[in-house]
Amino acid sequence: MMSGMYSIPLAGLREGKYTYEFNLGDDFFKAFEESEIKKGDLMADVTLDKGNRLLELKIVINGEVEVMCDRCLDFFPLKISSSNRLFIKQGDDWDDSDPELITMPADEYQLNMSQYFYEYIHLALPIQRIHPIDKQGRSMCDPEMLNKLREHVSEDKNATDPRWDGLKKIK
Repeated sequence: MMSGMYSIPLAGLREGKYTYEFNLGDDFFKAFEESEIKKGDLMADVTLDKGNRLLELKIVINGEVEVMCDRCLDFFPLKISSSNRLFIKQGDDWDDSDPELITMPADEYQLNMSQYFYEYIHLALPIQRIHPIDKQGRSMCDPEMLNKLREHVSEDKNATDPRWDGLKKIK
C-alpha cells in the first residue's frame, strides 16, 4: 500500500536533522477503505532527528478533512491540527506494540509513514463532530433534517421512566 509515496528513505542517512513534507489528499484516504474520512487536504511536516541508535520523528499535520455531522448527517469541512512524536530504534524484528517507540530491523532502507499519518489524523478528530455556528449564531446544519429531528423530540419534561420510579420508593 503506497509503498514509496509516503516513505522516508533511511539508507545512507548520517546523524543530524532532516525535514520532509507530505501532501495528504483524497487519494491518501482512498487507500484506507475503512476510513470514515474520504476527502481531505492536509500537509504533514516530518522532522527526523537521527542519532547514533535512535531516530526521533516530530510529525505535525495541519489541514482540513470532510467529516459527517453527528446531528444532521451532512458532510462538512473540519480543520484539524496534530503534533506527535515517534521514536524508532533498531532491533532484530519489527515491534510496534508501544505506540511511541517502534523497533525496526537494521536492514530496513525506508520507513513508510502512511499508517502513522492515518492514525494521527483520526486521533485529531473531535469526539463530537457538528457543523459550526455561523456569524449570526445559527447552526449550519441541514435545516430540513433539523426540522425532522424536532418532530420526533418529546417535549414532556415531567414524564419519568417507570423503571426509575421503583428506585425512588427505596429512598
